[in-house]
Amino acid sequence: MSELKTNKISTNDQNNVAIDNALQIKGYTAAERDALTASAGDMIYNEDDGTIDFYNGTAWFSTSGSTFPFAVSYLVIAGGGGGPPSFGGGGGAGGYRNSYASETSGRNSSTETPLSIAKGTNVTVTVGAGGVGYLSGNDSVFSTITSVGGGRGGQYSSQGTLGGSGGGGAGVGSTDAIGGQGTTNQGFAGGTGNYYVNNIGAGAGGGGASEVGGDARNPEAVNVSGGHGGDGLSSSITGSAVTRAGGGGGGVGYEGSGSVGSGGSGGGGNGAKNQNNPGDGTVNTGSGGGGGGGVQVSGSQSSNGGSGIVILRWATADATISSTRTGLVDGGVQTAGSDSYIVFTGGEGDISFS
Repeated sequence: MSELKTNKISTNDQNNVAIDNALQIKGYTAAERDALTASAGDMIYNEDDGTIDFYNGTAWFSTSGSTFPFAVSYLVIAGGGGGPPSFGGGGGAGGYRNSYASETSGRNSSTETPLSIAKGTNVTVTVGAGGVGYLSGNDSVFSTITSVGGGRGGQYSSQGTLGGSGGGGAGVGSTDAIGGQGTTNQGFAGGTGNYYVNNIGAGAGGGGASEVGGDARNPEAVNVSGGHGGDGLSSSITGSAVTRAGGGGGGVGYEGSGSVGSGGSGGGGNGAKNQNNPGDGTVNTGSGGGGGGGVQVSGSQSSNGGSGIVILRWATADATISSTRTGLVDGGVQTAGSDSYIVFTGGEGDISFS
């Protein structure tokens, strides 16, 4: 049986415990520490680094020295999906993950928890590109946080593709084409496209961060219209409210007289009719491109999804980001009150803090 032996433990009038002699904590090498079956709150003396380390339930951190962890809030948006040229559904917005303040995260979910980052360690950042033409968007990454690229819109009787937000279903075929499914806590599904009748099919809207893509309307009618893109979400992580991650609008068949689907708020591209060009998703919003309206012939146009974005914010007094950010495109460190933030608009690389 284990015993706790002491010559003297006393309390003062604030009920604190006082120990006359030094308190010795069990020592381990870093390798021995990492092999422990630890629980959140465990503490050891790191014999290699000469630090007191604690386990937060996920990883070991030092309570002193350059590796002391601090909290980083993030907004990570993946690239949006592209829209196809033929009776197309709009592309879905890229996955939207937000841990800043009490703001809404993707699919109208609760704010995520800021990441605890250890100083002096390399952390990966990737800004996902938008889907070019009839392709889904690419993932964006910050450390352990991954936002899924938006799904491409359905083309000429095909379903929309799943993604961070799903692409809208296409407007041609013997039955309605459903939209692609979104991703839990990242984005909504795309809408359902109308089936083809006398070249008057219409595509559905791609899903957005805050709304399902709209269905194409009035099947078998001359005024069939494309579905609207799902709306995006707003964040003030840079100090000003900006809406991003809207879905692309659906296109309309070349003999229809209905309206094309409008892009969702936050940068979704508008759909097109006949062989007009559908709108691209806005750059660095992760928004989906609009669906085309032409048939599969030369001159039919597809659209591109908007590229994603990664924004980080932390208390200025807590840390300084390294000036070496090879492979990444950013606008430099900015300040908002007592916080610092940085906006990454392209590339892939590692960052670190001190």
